[in-house]
Amino acid sequence: MVRKLKYHEQKLLRRLELVSWEAAAGSLAEVKALRRYRMGRREDYVHYKALARAVRTLVRRLRDLGPASAAFRSRCAVTLLEKLYGLGLVSGRQSLAVCESLSAAAFCRRRLPCLLVKLRMAQNLRHAVTFVEQGHVRVGPEVVTDPAVLIPRAVEDFITWVDASRLRQKVLDYNQERDDYDLAA
Repeated sequence: MVRKLKYHEQKLLRRLELVSWEAAAGSLAEVKALRRYRMGRREDYVHYKALARAVRTLVRRLRDLGPASAAFRSRCAVTLLEKLYGLGLVSGRQSLAVCESLSAAAFCRRRLPCLLVKLRMAQNLRHAVTFVEQGHVRVGPEVVTDPAVLIPRAVEDFITWVDASRLRQKVLDYNQERDDYDLAA
């Protein structure tokens, strides 16, 4: 029903890479998640799905261990829960039932732009991704320009603006906290 593209049209389309629907045809839920979390690379989401699947299979294997290895099972369960809680993927350390429902969305929520929105440093994910890519955000002493960085709970408190950032200056002006030394600079 659609006409065949001419040579020059095919050449232009080769340069312009539109959404690769063959690659994204995995599922509609995947495309929705890519849009919802403003993820630039599909490979990141595929990697998160694989990690979540690995955690769920590990939890099932721990659950299926016999009663003879109860001490080993409890030790491994505590270690796994501590690790997942430290990464911020689960909300509590009570039981492995929480880990059985772990999804790729939990990994997406621990990305830096999502945490910027959660900490009210950005209005929405689109602005947060832009701030990160432009180099306005630092985590600890390091400036982060990759929005795919996963932030653990321990580092979440160290997310701040870069000292030379115009956004930081605007926030300080708005809160009337800008120092006289900063005004001279």
